[in-house]
This record gives sequence, C-alpha cells and structure tokens, in this order.
Amino acid sequence: MKPSDTVLEINHLQTYFYTDKGVVPAVDDISISVKKGKIIGIVGESGCGKSMTSLSIMQLIASPGKIAGGEILFQNKNLVGLSKSEMRSLRGNEISMIFQEPMTSLNPVYPVGKQVAETLLLHNKTMQKEEAKQKVIDMFKMVGIPEPERRYRAFPHQLSGGLRQRVMIAMALICRPKLLIADEPTTALDVTIEAQILKLMKQLQEEIDTSIIMITHNLGIVAEMCDYVYVMYAGKVMEHADVFELFDHPKHPYTEGLLKSIPRGNVQQNKKKGLYSIEGMVPNMLNLPKGCRFHPRCMYAEDACREIEPDLVDTGDGHMVRCIKYK
Repeated sequence: MKPSDTVLEINHLQTYFYTDKGVVPAVDDISISVKKGKIIGIVGESGCGKSMTSLSIMQLIASPGKIAGGEILFQNKNLVGLSKSEMRSLRGNEISMIFQEPMTSLNPVYPVGKQVAETLLLHNKTMQKEEAKQKVIDMFKMVGIPEPERRYRAFPHQLSGGLRQRVMIAMALICRPKLLIADEPTTALDVTIEAQILKLMKQLQEEIDTSIIMITHNLGIVAEMCDYVYVMYAGKVMEHADVFELFDHPKHPYTEGLLKSIPRGNVQQNKKKGLYSIEGMVPNMLNLPKGCRFHPRCMYAEDACREIEPDLVDTGDGHMVRCIKYK
C-alpha cells in the first residue's frame, strides 16, 4: 500500500489515567488504520475506550490522563508530542470532530454562524469577515439548514437538536478536513433526524472525499455507514474486519453478543421474545480480570482464558480477533 493511501495510522496507543486509586488503562495498546475516503467504525459498550481514542487523536486528554505510549501518525506526522500551537493549526483544519451533544459544544451567547466563521478565520488569516460569512452560509445550505442567512444570526437555543447538529457538521467540514471524527453524532436525536444526519454525512464524505471515524454503540449505524469496523472492550480492540465480513462471520464472543443484541422484527415480537443481553458487567478498569478481559462474561470461557491474555491474530483476509480459540 502506498503511504498516501493511509490518512491515519495508530500504533500501540496507550492512554492512561493516573488516579489516587491506581492507573486506569482507558486505551490499552490499540492499533487502528484509516484509509483515504473510507469510513471506519469503532463500536463497544460505554467505557470501552471509544471516546478516549478520539480525544487522544485530537490531543485533548485532560489531566490526570496522558498518552503513555504509542504513536498517532496523521499523514506520516506523529501527533504525540506536538506543541499546542501545532495541534491548534491541525484541529478544525485538517482534522475535525463532531461531539456527542451539540448544545454543550456550541457557545450559548454567540450566533451559530459567527462560531462557524471563527473556525474559517482562525485557519485563514487573510480571509475577510464578509467572505467567511458567505462561505458559512454556503456550507449551511450544503448541510441542509433552511433559511441559512437567518440561521447564521440565530443563537443555539433558538435551533432544534437536528439543526444544532447540522451546525456542528458545518463547523467540522467548513475547512474541508482530511479526517472527520464523529463521536456518537446522533445520540440525542430522534430516529427521523438521525437518518437525515447520517445520509448527509455520507453524501458530504463522498463529495469532499473526507475519511471518517464513526464512534458509536449503534451497530445499525455501523452496518449502514462503515467500510471497516473495530470492536473495543475494556480498552482493547477485540476484533476488526471489513463490515460485511464482521456481520456475516463474527469470531469474537463479544462481537457475537453485540450482534445478538440488535432488535429484530417489530416491537411486539421483541416484547414477546425479550431482547438479548450479554450477561454480567463491564469490568472495573482499576481491577481488570486476569487473562482475557471478557472471560467473566463469555459463555465459551475455558480455564486458559482465565490465565492467558490472547493476542490479536489474523484469521485470514485481515480479519483480526483477540481470542484464545484463534491463537
């Protein structure tokens, strides 16, 4: 593969939080590759390390957390160790992020249009304010915001959740970044608006040729949007593969459990049969089980699973699995 085919390469990333009670390995030795023009899904339960991975890429880890090891190569430049000013020049310009809740991400006392224009002006020092305003209005049109000139002057509280999320997408894409990180971008939206936002992101990704990292717990979104999938559990990647391969031939018991948890049929059928759930709880990251981190919840666990932590191995055609069955 040519180096230019890969936009982002994460190698053995470790993001730890050093607390009074001990070290929390929020992201523990993960490797992820993002190719140009592709959408990568990172899935798993809450607390598995999905969002910490995205914040590590953006270099937004707050104390007492820090990147303890590994490298994050963006276009062959290691982001780990860059100065604050170097990262500021990349954020919003070449790497952008859509956060979970737009109401807390937008400044409540400034019009949304000016907030998006600020991103443009920050990365284009010679651009005039009127030119930036017109570019923002054009981007508002592109992301499907009605009456963009009027919405430019609106405050966040005057917009619906769907419109606020479209503003966040406009802000993330205004500088046409090479990489977009979407952290649960539709969590607070109803299903109709969710479908519109996902369709919009797919269209813009194809138009701008931006690579996307889609962080979600919703496997329906993954099936619809993603080219490749990484399944995370307790800070580690348990499985990753092409999206069709993963859904058709899941190999890790955790992935099997997640897929079984997807509601199928109509509401009445689900009420009658009951929804499948994975037994047990996500482990305490301060007191991780010995051996495989998933073994306390795994229906296939053997004695060896309680002693040996398996490596991530290739089972063929790039389908990687962390399970003792495939050692």
